[in-house]
Amino acid sequence: MGGKNILPMKELTAVLEGSGLKNVQTYIQSGNVVFQCKATKMQEITRDIGTAIRNSHGFTPKVFVLSVQELNNAIVSNPFPEGDSDPKSLHLSFLESSPANPDLKKLEFLKSGTERFKLIDTVFYLHAPDGIGRSKLAANVEKSLGVAMTARNWRTARTVLSMAMKVDA
Repeated sequence: MGGKNILPMKELTAVLEGSGLKNVQTYIQSGNVVFQCKATKMQEITRDIGTAIRNSHGFTPKVFVLSVQELNNAIVSNPFPEGDSDPKSLHLSFLESSPANPDLKKLEFLKSGTERFKLIDTVFYLHAPDGIGRSKLAANVEKSLGVAMTARNWRTARTVLSMAMKVDA
């Protein structure tokens, strides 16, 4: 986790372990965490993690929790196989919920000639071979979909899945 409320991964690991999560592992300084827990309801896990961070660090981050199966499904459902050869060009945005009224026409209008996107359930896939730094489409996804999201590039998503599968084994 970075930005305004910085929480180093070592501290995040300690907070999560202190809240009862097991086999906690982090990947890069962006809040990517894999763990085991007894709870099965994602809403409870999400709430408990947010509460633990608020109690220990004084802020409540937006928390997204996916099961190994959900992350695996997102990887398997990738409509843009070019991401394998250029993992920085493919971004998966994990949505808090299915958008009720996504403005895909606006996103279609904003995309550059090289960009492509696809919304599948609660994952928004963006293939941007020229990068997302100046992408008008990338800058407007969350607003156009109307739901909170968190994005990861293809390499990060696959690495986190690999870590999660080892923890889940």
